[in-house]
Amino acid sequence: MTVVGSAMVHIKESESESRIYGYAKTASAVLAHVACVVFTLFIAVLSRPGTSFFSWHPFFMTLSFAFFMTEAILLFSPHGSPIKTLSHKSKVRIHLTLQCLCVCCAALGLAAITYNKHLSGKAHFTSWHGLLGVLTVCVACLQSLAAVPLIYHSLAKGWSLAKLKRYHAATGLVTHLLGSVSLLLGLCTGWFTASVGKYAWYLAALCPTVAALVLMNQVTNAYMAKKRLRS
Repeated sequence: MTVVGSAMVHIKESESESRIYGYAKTASAVLAHVACVVFTLFIAVLSRPGTSFFSWHPFFMTLSFAFFMTEAILLFSPHGSPIKTLSHKSKVRIHLTLQCLCVCCAALGLAAITYNKHLSGKAHFTSWHGLLGVLTVCVACLQSLAAVPLIYHSLAKGWSLAKLKRYHAATGLVTHLLGSVSLLLGLCTGWFTASVGKYAWYLAALCPTVAALVLMNQVTNAYMAKKRLRS
């Protein structure tokens, strides 16, 4: 085989591998979309929001972290964004809207469980789920406020926009992981374990886990690629 022929084969193999890699990334992003939607609908049906004050807690918390925050990050996925054809500026606006909805729902979910415990005379934030949950809501609020300099860059004197974006992406991923762990701990509560069977529990736990892994891969790959380009 000539050198030219060998090079052609190598190029074709690289293109084939790149195509397979792209398909795998798209499939994982689609799986994350499906997982967050199915999980949110499942919790909504199970909690029946409006039947009690407590029912609003799992509904709003799931809507906040499993749906709004997950979709807000997936908007920037190069392989699975539902608005891939829109401009980056439009994506940022939609991301901002979803994140505002995320924080509002998290605050409502926290208010619902706090008032429900007040009515029943129970102690507040005594479990790992409760402690991590209130920490996650606080972190989500702070992380959203910290994004203001990205919109009004003049507020962040001495900080480059690239560095702010990098920190925002990193803290956003940490916030999402905290939310995912809080949701998983919520699946271990007496309310949930008494409402579902063993196999349904594992399937439910799989949804936020899959979404978290896909988003972790998306964010880390995006900034590792930028680092390689700069080097």
